Amino acid sequence: MADFDVFNGDADGLCAVHQLRLAEPRRAELITGVKRDVRLLSRVQAQAGDNVAVFDVSLAQNCADLQRLLTRGVHVRYFDHHFAGDIPVHPLLEPHIDTDADVCTSSIVDRLLQGRFRAWAVTAAFGDNLQNTACELAKPLGLSDGDLGQLRMLGECLNYNSYGESEADLYYPPAVLYRSMAPFRDPLAFVAERPEVDCLDTGMREDLDRARRTEPTSTWSGGEAYVLPSVAWCRRVAGTFANVLAREEPSVMHAVLAPRRAGGYTVSVRMAEHASLTAEQLCREFPTGGGRVRAAGINELPEQELQPFLARLRAITERENRGR
Repeated sequence: MADFDVFNGDADGLCAVHQLRLAEPRRAELITGVKRDVRLLSRVQAQAGDNVAVFDVSLAQNCADLQRLLTRGVHVRYFDHHFAGDIPVHPLLEPHIDTDADVCTSSIVDRLLQGRFRAWAVTAAFGDNLQNTACELAKPLGLSDGDLGQLRMLGECLNYNSYGESEADLYYPPAVLYRSMAPFRDPLAFVAERPEVDCLDTGMREDLDRARRTEPTSTWSGGEAYVLPSVAWCRRVAGTFANVLAREEPSVMHAVLAPRRAGGYTVSVRMAEHASLTAEQLCREFPTGGGRVRAAGINELPEQELQPFLARLRAITERENRGR
């Protein structure tokens, strides 16, 4: 019997699998990748009697491979907060799925574990730009402002490391980063003892400084879009930059586009607060889009779709403005 841990390479995926494995240690094959590598179950070659745990990748994006595994006799535990579509009912599937806007995958695992490793869930929520959720989760921990700031920095660094077209764009492959985290029950100890954190914090600050010096490609009432240059640091920082913009101007829609090496763009969308259309609904209008209520993306937007995409953003904000 074999075990497989399948997880998104961002802060939420890393912290979710880490919490569960602190509670239930086992030697598992790791299957992960950059944040936009979401069809991870296609890489799982499990057999009858094997166990697969999935963290922070959309069930809707992996439904066919999930069915393949279940039919083969594989037991699957599925933890996620993205759009799921129709969740299969099967005796070998144990779904833990909650798509509420204030929930992340790590908070779902935290709920299951009754807060045993809560500080890692706080870290993940900060990484997923769920600031209020992180602070609410942290209340019972009695952390100082300084310690809470360290968890926020760590979450943002872990998340920053996940963006990129391939692992070549990242400072650390997510599986390598996970193995560095694995011995640590306390994320503050990880921050204090591991050099990866300082490296990521420095890289993130430098990349954000570069991004802030760019000008929006397109602006309109209630929204703005940035099309970044085609270089590695832009592919790395696009999602983090979108999170920063959303925190600074929550009433404005933001889109950050990073050119892909093969052509087209990877897109990060942060919907304005109180918008009637969710970011996930908007991005799912495009073939490779998906995500969450306030934060979503498109993995491969063709070059010829750029102007129609920007026009769609304008149309949404114009409709929202008329509705006020």
